[in-house]
Amino acid sequence: QVHLVESGGGLVQAGGSLRLSCGASGITFSRYAMGWFRQAAGKEREFAATISWSGDITYYADSVKGRFTISRDNAKNTVYLQMNSLKPEDTAVYYCAAAARAFTSGSHAAANFGFWGQGTQVTVSS
Repeated sequence: QVHLVESGGGLVQAGGSLRLSCGASGITFSRYAMGWFRQAAGKEREFAATISWSGDITYYADSVKGRFTISRDNAKNTVYLQMNSLKPEDTAVYYCAAAARAFTSGSHAAANFGFWGQGTQVTVSS
């Protein structure tokens, strides 16, 4: 059974930073692309960033490009999202996701991800 557990969310002032972590179990982590998606209150879930199984391909939403960095540590079965220069519009529940199939490069489409965590709340105050 696959488990993804996010941590690192919280309350931060605009301009601040947070690092989200997502630990995975139940899959051969190094074979799967990983992603971070987010959902603000009253809005649909949206793509934030993904990283390929090999770690050398990353995709970012335009809204976070240049401010967020996704990375992975296969030895720790963990994917990270470093968030800098946070804005109030970044406030959302952030979800970690693992690709539905192994050995993919990742994409912005949530449909390509088959496993999801429970989410962690990020709140950015102005």
